[in-house]
Amino acid sequence: MNKNLDTIRHSLAHILAAAVYQMFPEAKFGIGPVIENGFYYDFELPRTLIPEDLEIIEGKMCQIIKKDIKFEAKEVKVAKAKKFFAEAKQPYKVELIEGIENRKQKTENSNQVTIYKTGDFVDLCSGPHVESTKELPADSFRLTAIAGAYWRGNENNPMLQRIYGVAFETKKELDNYLKLQKEAKKRDHKKLGRSLDLYFFDESAPGMAYFLPKGTILYNTILEFWREEHEKLGYQEIKSPLLNKQELYEISGHWDHYRDDMFMAKTKEKEVYGLKPMNCPNAMIVFASAKRSYKELPLRLSDCDVLHRCERSGTLNGLFRVREFAQDDAHIFVRENQIEEEYQRIFEIVERFYSVFGLEYTYRLGTRPEKFMGDKKTWDKAEKILENLLEKTKKKFHLEKGEGAFYGPKIDILMKDSLEREWQMGTIQLDFQIPLNFKLKFTDEKGREETPVVIHRVVYGSLERFIGILVEHYAGLFPLWVAPEQVRILPISDKFNDYAQEIVEKLKSAEIRAKLDNSNESLGKKIRNAELEKVPYMFIVGEKEKKAGTVSVRHHAKGDLGSKKLEEILKILASEIKEKEIKHE
Repeated sequence: MNKNLDTIRHSLAHILAAAVYQMFPEAKFGIGPVIENGFYYDFELPRTLIPEDLEIIEGKMCQIIKKDIKFEAKEVKVAKAKKFFAEAKQPYKVELIEGIENRKQKTENSNQVTIYKTGDFVDLCSGPHVESTKELPADSFRLTAIAGAYWRGNENNPMLQRIYGVAFETKKELDNYLKLQKEAKKRDHKKLGRSLDLYFFDESAPGMAYFLPKGTILYNTILEFWREEHEKLGYQEIKSPLLNKQELYEISGHWDHYRDDMFMAKTKEKEVYGLKPMNCPNAMIVFASAKRSYKELPLRLSDCDVLHRCERSGTLNGLFRVREFAQDDAHIFVRENQIEEEYQRIFEIVERFYSVFGLEYTYRLGTRPEKFMGDKKTWDKAEKILENLLEKTKKKFHLEKGEGAFYGPKIDILMKDSLEREWQMGTIQLDFQIPLNFKLKFTDEKGREETPVVIHRVVYGSLERFIGILVEHYAGLFPLWVAPEQVRILPISDKFNDYAQEIVEKLKSAEIRAKLDNSNESLGKKIRNAELEKVPYMFIVGEKEKKAGTVSVRHHAKGDLGSKKLEEILKILASEIKEKEIKHE
């Protein structure tokens, strides 16, 4: 991110706090960090904020900016800072200082903290900030939302009020961002999922989607495409138990690194089981279930089982963050000299699966995290392998230190949608560690035992999340090949229902998903309903069409395409479905 823009956003967070202090002198202040596209600040306030307050606070921020107030930094002793904020009745700042004090006692000799004074407002902060408020753009920031947030993200702590803001270097950038945000609201997958009869959520199962018939068609179509393509490429699909003993996760290392995110169950015999949060431990069991030879490698095992992760209720967000989901998973068992070729094959798969949806993507290389399994030498080797492979792709990528999986470095797929948002989707992880934990072996050409290397990879990532993103990317108007309903037949009146039904049957025989609207609505209303439900094609039939054996074709985006013989339009649709052409607004 632009460092100068980071500094502007950080400084605006302080100006936001200063404006809130003017409005609520009794406010208690939490933290105000920079985030993607902007900043936020957490407050404990004497009353609940309402949306109209944002405009008032914005006005006060602009007044402060115009006054050309200096950001004055000062180093003070911890004890003095703690006393100052305690007397100012700022318990959250005191708690932060105590945390800093404990860390500094362990790592440094320093007993000082930095505070910043901006007019009458004083805050605990390490900076940096602009020199003066006159450097801040008064016309290229906006306060955007109010939300609740537990102090320090802990549900046992007080609930504070969080004010979000966005900021850019120019007004043009701000206007573009707000325009995209407005468009994003129209495309909200939670609303569209309901209005298009795709899926919904119920409080009886938080974070777990109910897929309706249309949504299930969408889900299965995407999954079947995945299965067909992977079968051609030598992948073999497996299914494994959803409930596994604690011991399995202890061997894989997930028990130490992941158990807080797992759903647990205990039997009458006091055995502890975990609901499967990922497929990799079971893939290791499958590999170990038979004697393996080097001739079998690469062994590509794919798995689309349902997974469960115990996400916090406050983080759940439609299909984007769920507790139950499936991944288009695969675990590929290879020899070291097969790693490069297999990664190249995977990169080709990624290109195929993202290009078919018209999605742009880049890569991110995550290296050894703070808590990792195995030895540093093996990690260094694995990281170097992946970096070299990425350089050969000529595809844009960047390094993210410490973001690898606990068992190996990974390449994440970062996708950009039609609203210019970036999403972390699939991941391709190189694992030298878990195969050792499971004592996996295969025999080489001379009958000696070797340990395989495992490539963990998902392309879509979570299928639920991928579908949610597609709903917003296409605003619900999917490419013909994945559209749950591909054609709607609209008879002008009841007299032509029989002819319309004949067309439906012919379309279904051609494996095209079609539906007849034989309601008593006017033709205009029928067209409007089909458009609202994002049906790609409409076939209108009346006296003229029945006599000629034709249909009047209407396309959702292009409008009227004229009268066509049924055989002709069937060929057009079949070609579009086969080629998986991308046609959306």
